[in-house]
Amino acid sequence: MERFVDVEPGIHLWVEDIEPTGPHPGEPLLLVMGANSSGVVWPDALVAQLAEHHRVIRYDHRDTGRSSASFEDDPYGILDLADDAIAVLDALDVPRAHVVGMSMGGHIVQLMLLDHPERIATATVFCTGPLPSAEPTAGPALPGPDQALLRLWAEMDDPRDAEGEIAWRLEHWRLLNGSGTPFDPAEFRALEERVIAHAGRPDPVVAHSRMDLDGYERGAELPEVDVPTLVIEAPEDPAFPPPNSGVLARSLGNGRLVRIPGMGHAINRTVVSPLAAAILTQTTRTAPAPA
Repeated sequence: MERFVDVEPGIHLWVEDIEPTGPHPGEPLLLVMGANSSGVVWPDALVAQLAEHHRVIRYDHRDTGRSSASFEDDPYGILDLADDAIAVLDALDVPRAHVVGMSMGGHIVQLMLLDHPERIATATVFCTGPLPSAEPTAGPALPGPDQALLRLWAEMDDPRDAEGEIAWRLEHWRLLNGSGTPFDPAEFRALEERVIAHAGRPDPVVAHSRMDLDGYERGAELPEVDVPTLVIEAPEDPAFPPPNSGVLARSLGNGRLVRIPGMGHAINRTVVSPLAAAILTQTTRTAPAPA
């Protein structure tokens, strides 16, 4: 079922609420996508596997997909996006859910863990790293995104026609995918054609790259998190390369780490099943143990 949820006056989010298909579903599962990406970037094949065990909820962030495009008139920050995720649960009368976040979605999940732990049964994050800390640490700095990716991001809002926009997005996915698993341009072209059809426009989405990050530097609080949290490492991820995931898992009060060999910063068809299996191992654990 699709619906719109009002999170602030004049701000509504598109939400899809997928009923479970299995006979004994667990608590609902909320999917939180990364920056500048709508909820339909979650592959249907992944959603279907998760729906065998859970009611699955995915949604479009502000300025993506069918949700309100408000940033130009009313700028917001990442803390607002974290509040949006809670507002989605409230609107659907979900008191507690398993929460899964990718990339920036992983940072949003960390903020939810810090501010609303009672709403989260378990958390799973992947293709992400720990929230930054306001205080310098004694350890070495974590590696940032690959230089080729940074150069491409600098072109994100360059003017392009519709076909040029798809070509740019395909190159973006090729870099994000990495070399550890096959990259199929046809698969990602079909994805982007669906994303554009869902949004009803081919314009590049750049709002999240310009967001206010005030209140975001809360990495020092992560040891206080006692909600069972799975961190999935994608060893070929060019955006959050190792050891970002390992450092995050060790930073959390109740974290554990698993690795999906060959995975980059993309959910291509070859990683859907191992990713679903990892998530479901977390959501169906009876007594998750700290790392």
